Formats: sequence, structure tokens, C-alpha cells
Amino acid sequence: MELLLETVALFCLKLAYETEDSSPILRDDLMMSDYEKEVFGLLVRRGDVEVIQMKVDECLGLALNAIGGVDTVLGRELNRLAADFSAAQTMGQLDAPLFALKEYLKDIL
Repeated sequence: MELLLETVALFCLKLAYETEDSSPILRDDLMMSDYEKEVFGLLVRRGDVEVIQMKVDECLGLALNAIGGVDTVLGRELNRLAADFSAAQTMGQLDAPLFALKEYLKDIL
């Protein structure tokens, strides 16, 4: 799950900050320091669903702004998927919406 969380964060930051004429954002970039696999791993081991959701929501907010907000087709779908992720109450309930977010972000990158 840690890698999946890191991937969603990376895709969000790529949408928000990466431009065609710049270097690609990588997992070891400084802006990823709060969203590294190890950081998420600690939260997963603690079972801290709320903090995991908060960290991912920060990234999703950046991605949502980058694609034009909730008034766009892409934004409405991302917002719906983000709401599904935020509605999870246990670690086990995070898996399906997190995977859906990753696939959607990958598709729109």
C-alpha cells in the first residue's frame, strides 16, 4: 500500500508542477519528501487512516487545481474518486479507492 500511496502523490505532483520544458518530477525529488514510501509506511503500520487521507488529500487538491477544478469533466471525476477515498474508515477500505485514483491519474497524465 505504501508504494501505491507514494505513486498517487507523485502523479498528483506531476500534474500540478511538471511542465513539458522541465525535468520530470521523480520519487527522490525534494517536493516528494513528505510523501515518500517510508513516510506512508510508518502511517500504514500505525493504521493512521486520517493522516494518510490528509496527506493524499493535499496532493489531490493540487492536482484538482491543475486540471481546472471541479467544474471540468476531469475535475468532477477526480473529485468523485477523492471523495470515495476520503470516505474510507479503515485501512482495508483504502485499497480500492486508492487503486482507482492511481489508475485515473495515470490516464490523465
